[in-house]
Amino acid sequence: MRPIYYDTETTGISSSIDRVIEIAAYDPEKKATFCHLVNPGMPIPKEASAIHGITDEMVKDKPSFKAIAQEFIDFCGSDCVLIAHNNDAFDIHFLRSSFALAEMPMPNWTFVDSLKWARRYRPDLPRHSLQVLREHFGIPANQAHRALDDVFVLEKIFQLMIDDLPIKTVVELLSKNSKLTHMPFGKYQGKPLAEVPSDYVAWLSKSGAFEKPGNESLKEEMAKLGLCPK
Repeated sequence: MRPIYYDTETTGISSSIDRVIEIAAYDPEKKATFCHLVNPGMPIPKEASAIHGITDEMVKDKPSFKAIAQEFIDFCGSDCVLIAHNNDAFDIHFLRSSFALAEMPMPNWTFVDSLKWARRYRPDLPRHSLQVLREHFGIPANQAHRALDDVFVLEKIFQLMIDDLPIKTVVELLSKNSKLTHMPFGKYQGKPLAEVPSDYVAWLSKSGAFEKPGNESLKEEMAKLGLCPK
C-alpha cells in the first residue's frame, strides 16, 4: 500500500451543490506531485475565495475535473491509500461527486482520514485542525488553504502522528470499531461523554451536529447514555 496525501479546495461545503476548484496530491515514495486548478462550471462565492484565495478569473481557462480525472487516476495508481484531513466528512464526498458528474467510475481506493486518527489517538491535543497540529508539531507556516501547501503540511504531520507504524496497520486500526468515550470536538472536547451537560447535547441535536458524516458513533453513544434520542 502506497500512501498518497491529497486535498481539495471547493466552491463551498456541500458536495451535492458545490464543486472542486483545486485538487492536489503528493506521493512521498516517488517524490511526485499532482496539482490542478479546476473550472467548476459555476461562480466561486466571495466567501469561499476569501478562505482559499481562488477566484473565477483564476479558473476560467482551466480544465474541468473530467478533463484531468484520468491523469489523477494514473498518478494515484491502484495499490494506494489516499489520506486527507477531514476526508470522511469532506474530501471523499467531493471526489465521489466529481467522478459521478464526469460520468466516470471512481477507483476502489482505500482512504484514511487523518483528522479521525488525530481525534482517536491524540486526545491530549486541545484541537485537531490542520493548522493547530502544524503549530503543535513546530512545522513552519505555509500558504494555508491552498491544496498543495496543505498536502505538504499534512504529510509531515501524519508521519509524526503515526511514528513508525506501517500504513497498512494505520488502515487496520482505523477500520476497527472503537468505542467513543470522550467528546471529540466543541467546547467540551476531551470531557467524558457522561459528563457533557444535557443542554449542550440537546443543542447539538437541534443544530443537526449528530447527522453530519463522521458523528454517527457520537450520536449512538449519547443515546446509550440517555442524552439524546436514538
